[in-house]
Amino acid sequence: MNVQTQLSQRQKAAVIVRLLLDQDDDDGAFGLERLDSDSQTLLAEAMAGMELVDRQTRDAVIDEFCDSLEAVGVTFPGDIDGTLRILGERLSLDSTDRLRRLAALTGRGDPWARIAALPKEAVLTLAAQEPIEIVALMLSKLPVGRASDAFSSLPMERAQAVAQAMSLTGGVSAQALHRVGLILLQSADALPRPAIDTPAADRVGAILNFASADLRDSVLQALDDSDQVFAGGVRKAIFIFAHIPARILPRDIPRVVREVEQPMLIRALLATGEANETTSRFILENLSQRMADGLREEMEEAGKVSAKDSEEAMNEVIAAIRRLEEAGELALIQPETEE
Repeated sequence: MNVQTQLSQRQKAAVIVRLLLDQDDDDGAFGLERLDSDSQTLLAEAMAGMELVDRQTRDAVIDEFCDSLEAVGVTFPGDIDGTLRILGERLSLDSTDRLRRLAALTGRGDPWARIAALPKEAVLTLAAQEPIEIVALMLSKLPVGRASDAFSSLPMERAQAVAQAMSLTGGVSAQALHRVGLILLQSADALPRPAIDTPAADRVGAILNFASADLRDSVLQALDDSDQVFAGGVRKAIFIFAHIPARILPRDIPRVVREVEQPMLIRALLATGEANETTSRFILENLSQRMADGLREEMEEAGKVSAKDSEEAMNEVIAAIRRLEEAGELALIQPETEE
């Protein structure tokens, strides 16, 4: 039987999809939703126009499909977003950004994917500067968390106007949304970009995390005298051993302890000063009784530790916490007020 004369290519695709759907376990592995809307519509129309396909025709379609697969050497996504997903982090951020911008501006990419990936500060700036109607559409398209951050940053009157405008976004066409996305991308591209991404206060705070206590206090005092606002930002960015009870959840303490070599941990736990001793008690109280007792015995045997060794050990504990944070294994509690 010559299958080519009986079924069109679209009908053959419908047969394959029907067979795959029978085997799908409802976990999304088949991925039909990854087809664009037009392809889904054409496929559904083809399936709606078919009834019975005999076994011989089914087997012939499967054989032809398998032969086609075996003839394929390599496949490509066919769009810039899929290509960038394959390349992952192998491209520089500048190259990735330039490719996404070019694809969006030439109509070959989704501008909203790039808008969703904009830095938080850029989204906040767009929310504050763009016309109310455009901001309403932007917040309607952004993930809820990012939209909430931007909305919460708006002045009361502007937030009310944006909320009212969002109630009118239901009838916006896909073409209009695409055009608005392009407008926002152009506005985002016009925003000034700092050569150094990390805010200055965060950078200074990160450096002072590992400075000696005397140097840290001296620098903070000098910053207080010259720029209290900047000094407040630096204080908020600083995270030292004494901050652990306020910044680390009790359940994460065993994970932190496992990340630090025991001799170094002992020296940190022996640090003097009221704040450091409070941290040591917090750590021991959130370990198992057996582990805490073992550490207390080693602390008694170690005796007194020099200030320099304690400082080094406390910095090592903080470095371990930062490693866990970067790996996504714990999250720091953010301070509510400046220290």
